[in-house]
Amino acid sequence: MHPADFDPLSDFPDPSAGLAMDDILRVGGSRATAAQDAIACEQAVALEYNGIAHAALLASPLHLHELALGFSYTEGIVRSPADVLDIDVESAPDGLVVRLRIVNARLHALKLRRRTLAGSTSCGLCGVQSLAQIRRDLPPLAAPRRPWAIGAVQSALDQLRRRQPLHNLTGATHAAAWAEPDGRLAWTYEDVGRHNALDKLIGRLLREPVDPGLGFVVISSRASFEMVQKAHAAGIRALVAVSAPTTLAVRLAREAPMMLAGFARDGRCTVYSRPDYLDLDPEESRP
Repeated sequence: MHPADFDPLSDFPDPSAGLAMDDILRVGGSRATAAQDAIACEQAVALEYNGIAHAALLASPLHLHELALGFSYTEGIVRSPADVLDIDVESAPDGLVVRLRIVNARLHALKLRRRTLAGSTSCGLCGVQSLAQIRRDLPPLAAPRRPWAIGAVQSALDQLRRRQPLHNLTGATHAAAWAEPDGRLAWTYEDVGRHNALDKLIGRLLREPVDPGLGFVVISSRASFEMVQKAHAAGIRALVAVSAPTTLAVRLAREAPMMLAGFARDGRCTVYSRPDYLDLDPEESRP
């Protein structure tokens, strides 16, 4: 998909599902004006596996199939899209329920895992109760075939700003996008939760005949440990964040290894891990 072909609402099955219009009062100085404003929708989304309730997320009610698949994969519940036999979304009194039917082997593994878990959260560390459970045992990532041009990264960031219709209307959502090696954005997903946006993107990547390691991911949020770990699990070799990373995120990126950049805005970025994965002009790379 070329940037020029992008329709900012084409990725939404129903654009109205992502926002609601409500009466508000705009106050400036001593003046007040009645108006309507767009507010981002946030709903409880429960994930069930073969009838077993496992997690409850707060998410934008869009692209829930991608969210369920991406979450299931990055949390290690399934190992490939083939492990998911069916996904259904149903309305419930308090939100939405996503019912997944998975193969028996993965259901058995999930039951074993649940025996050691106290509960579940939407923080990206679903159901962990000990420090040892936070870090997943993931295989090292191979180096990319060739470095990414810094111009491609900057181009992707420029496109990301234009591909956030919900954020532009509400100011309340995060975005995650996958960029091709030349920087062209192929898919962008938004959500009120940054982990959810990335899981939706990963869910899409799992369904597409692409190697996630050939391109890179740009996110509108900070880069936390959970975000880096989800990217690592999906085989993504570069994560570029508009905001800052955390210490655990940097440590994991260096161990993965994968390129991690933060403060990526206004033609600049700070690279915390694997700067050799970027093709920099010798003049520009001087301190």
